[in-house]
Amino acid sequence: MKISSKNTKIAICGLGYVGFPVALLFAEAGFEVIGVNRSGEKIKLINRGGSPIEGKEPGLKELIKKVRKSGLFTATTDETAYKDADIVIVAVETPVEDDTHEPAYRALKAALTSIGRNLRKDALVIIESTIAPGTMENIVKVILEQESGMEVGQDFMLANCPERLMPGHLLENIINYNRVIGAQDEKTTDTVKSLYKYIVKGKLDTTSWVTAEIVKAGENAYRDVQIAFANEMALLCEAMGADVWQVRDLINECKRKGETRFEALRQMHYPGAGVGGHCLPKDSWLLVYGAKGLIEPQIIPLARKINNFMPKHVFDLLSESFKQANKDINKAKIVVLGYAYAGNSDDSRNTPTEALIKLLGETQATVVIQDPFVKEYKTSLDKSLKGAHAIILMADHDQYKNINYNKLKRLMKTPRIVIDGRNVFSKDKVLKAGFIYKGVGNI
Repeated sequence: MKISSKNTKIAICGLGYVGFPVALLFAEAGFEVIGVNRSGEKIKLINRGGSPIEGKEPGLKELIKKVRKSGLFTATTDETAYKDADIVIVAVETPVEDDTHEPAYRALKAALTSIGRNLRKDALVIIESTIAPGTMENIVKVILEQESGMEVGQDFMLANCPERLMPGHLLENIINYNRVIGAQDEKTTDTVKSLYKYIVKGKLDTTSWVTAEIVKAGENAYRDVQIAFANEMALLCEAMGADVWQVRDLINECKRKGETRFEALRQMHYPGAGVGGHCLPKDSWLLVYGAKGLIEPQIIPLARKINNFMPKHVFDLLSESFKQANKDINKAKIVVLGYAYAGNSDDSRNTPTEALIKLLGETQATVVIQDPFVKEYKTSLDKSLKGAHAIILMADHDQYKNINYNKLKRLMKTPRIVIDGRNVFSKDKVLKAGFIYKGVGNI
């Protein structure tokens, strides 16, 4: 297949944080793009020029306007749209089961089934979703061949090119990050590379299906483990009376003269109130699942345990603060600042705030959640804070970084407790203003 923006038609399966910006960028590059999604409301929103993604996403609104004028991108719920596509890119969610931590591929399998039923001969299918090692061979290939009646490598091409995205940097990451392409033959490899060169400026590395799967799950498991170390350091610092943020800065100063921060010999990650998002809480389990029956990993599951503990630790800091103030938590108004898992984003998938809310729900306290980006919690900050006895900061949105402490003191009632889960507030200034302060790694 010769890739040409004038003659190659692309279908994107899934129009969320991955599929939507990818569709926009290919349309901007001149390709005719059709987006397929099960949600009729999302399709209507996109087709009238709206965005299913809120939060601060540099360049996204401008790109939507530009693509809308070109008329090269439309969206539909009709799976027969795949019949006209030369290339189908799959970008659907791939969560894990809460109890077993095994892949929950309902969305992926449904997508592959509909694509297979409508797949044209000589088409190229690319999986951008993050999947457990072995999924390309044992699930993706099997379903597509069964449903299409065709054979991979003979009648159609199949590759994986896992996304590398983070809310707040979607376009920047797609354009500038290096990508890993997994393919089983040279023809498919060359075709995928020639396609992504239209929207990716980064390096396009090539390898096998399984290696690409391991790389994506592995890089997120690496981050998860590193964050778990930072969180354990925070707990150690609390126990020994040190400030983890100063400790972190000094650890990361282990470098040679003239080196930049990014060339340092040590790079301790940020500790915090918990790990969320669609990637880190589940990609570690996808990697572990891929090795099931072969090896029993130790560090990765332990890292998951530590990171999952952090919302409970935040709750414990709150409880300790009420005991310190000799006040009853059951009679208090508690305001949780931030429901999204990341700052300046509306992405609340696997948010650690959910675990905290469950713990707060076991008390009789009045709990108010405020988040400037999450639709359900877009309330006035001042109105939410009025009459509060305690606030818990769970997401480092810019709105919270600009809070005036004297005004906050006037809005709140005693004992005026601040639990800082993201190192946003100044401990010295908060204490000086008369609050009880406890921060993760700095109490």
